[in-house]
Amino acid sequence: MPRCGSQVVLCDYPVRFDTYSGCTHNCSYCFARRGIDISKVRLDESPVTLRNWIKGERNVETNWCDWDIPLHWGGMSDPFQPCERKHRVSLECLKVFAETGYPFIFSTKGVLLLEREYVHLIKQSNCVAQISLISKAVAESDETGAPSYETRLRMIQMMSAVCKRVIVRIQPYRLKDEDDVLKHTLKDVSEAGAYGVIVEGMKFFESSLVLPRERNELIKLGAERVFRLSLLQSSILRLRAAARSLKLRFYVGENRLRFLGDSVSCCGADGLEGFTSNRANLNHVLLGDLHFTPAQKEPHTCTCFKTLAQETHVGRMSIDWSYEKMMNLAFRCRNVVEIMGVVEETKSLGVLL
Repeated sequence: MPRCGSQVVLCDYPVRFDTYSGCTHNCSYCFARRGIDISKVRLDESPVTLRNWIKGERNVETNWCDWDIPLHWGGMSDPFQPCERKHRVSLECLKVFAETGYPFIFSTKGVLLLEREYVHLIKQSNCVAQISLISKAVAESDETGAPSYETRLRMIQMMSAVCKRVIVRIQPYRLKDEDDVLKHTLKDVSEAGAYGVIVEGMKFFESSLVLPRERNELIKLGAERVFRLSLLQSSILRLRAAARSLKLRFYVGENRLRFLGDSVSCCGADGLEGFTSNRANLNHVLLGDLHFTPAQKEPHTCTCFKTLAQETHVGRMSIDWSYEKMMNLAFRCRNVVEIMGVVEETKSLGVLL
């Protein structure tokens, strides 16, 4: 069954769907590698659980969701990685999506998107494609199991003809990538037909990933090291100016700088009919358009906050609480906004107690 975790406090599309667990793209920076061997790929969600979700079935993590929220497919594992050739589970799920017209956003580097049977089904589906591409240098040095830079440009071109939108994920972004992104990536993806780009700064969970020149550029945030806000903001503003000059929509996945994007809904589905997002999160407090649905006001709908409550020491969470009650507590908890990286924004609006 699709799942939802602590990102619900900030994300407009926090319900994720994964057909696989693990990945063989071998990206050196992958956050899913923390403490586990992700090269051992296993089957995860199935077409059956997808159909049940579409019919309205929910679990304790998602019982707050009383509408057809678009699923984020590929939240933890690429649905079109090489093992899909053997298992073809994602193909079967595409058949369900195409048949039902249920909205979804999928994230991938997988070259299977270029194959006829996948293209045919995606063309019939109600979806936004997200294709990860930082630069040619990163593709060659840090994504050794993934398709080449040139292949992914072909994927962008193909998907731009069959999807509602193609968004390019420049994630995770390091300051050292700026020149390549400005000189090549933005221009290349624009010419390939991308609608927009998402930029999010690298989160360093292993000291071995930090380059010597980066040590003074980083600060500690929660359990990770991230780029200093002033440095990252300056770089993102330069990227934004370049993207806009190419008529690319610009989104910021970085929690601390989400407001610099063209929408705080950073997946790139903003404004699309049928892609109704979750407006009961911290970003919509900052925007002044917070909205809770009837289900979010019901008791026993706060389990999706369980991990966040443990990480931020907000106190013992009662399983009787509503989503609305727990979210309102999160808005006012310094630990929560610190770990999510939005302290300055909430402080300026007087949200923190």
